Amino acid sequence: MTLQDDTASQILEICKRDGWYIAAAESLTGGLLADAFVRISGASQVFLGSAVTYDIAAKAHLLHVDTSVLKQFGAVCEPVARAMALGTVQAYANTAITDDSSISNVRKGRVIGLSTTGVAGPGPDGNKPAGAVFIGLAVPQTLNTAAGFAQVESDTGEQQNSYVTHVWRLSLQGDRESVRRQVVQAVLDRLLAALQ
Repeated sequence: MTLQDDTASQILEICKRDGWYIAAAESLTGGLLADAFVRISGASQVFLGSAVTYDIAAKAHLLHVDTSVLKQFGAVCEPVARAMALGTVQAYANTAITDDSSISNVRKGRVIGLSTTGVAGPGPDGNKPAGAVFIGLAVPQTLNTAAGFAQVESDTGEQQNSYVTHVWRLSLQGDRESVRRQVVQAVLDRLLAALQ
């Protein structure tokens, strides 16, 4: 078992035990974050899905990232990582099909949103260097407090509705694939630290 598999397994076990769900919005990782979870047997009890929004328009349309922020700062910035994490919560929190095939809001306030946006390389993207990455976690206020999430260091933390978002800026080295894998591990490590 790899470090990534071990970390993802621990996260899934904790979330299953405590009744949390996970959803992701990915840009530069292009589904690798989702893969980290779905590689683990039983992930479907916790992991809801991932929106791969590589294109700026997809971020705006599917995740409701403010187009003025995208135009002003581009996709690789703190406000976009924050909006992507919250957008994935909104996309997945209110949709659950119950045993009688009706839609339920049983997950409302129980979904943790993850996001990745950045430049994998090999070269820069405009004025953003290769390895410049922002990762976001949107967590329910109850988890933020109960699990000690406030003690997890993030570059920024902001409360919106009943969620608190945490965003970290990473400056990574390596080739394109290495940067993408480092981003996945960084998200997993921060989420596991918050849940323990």
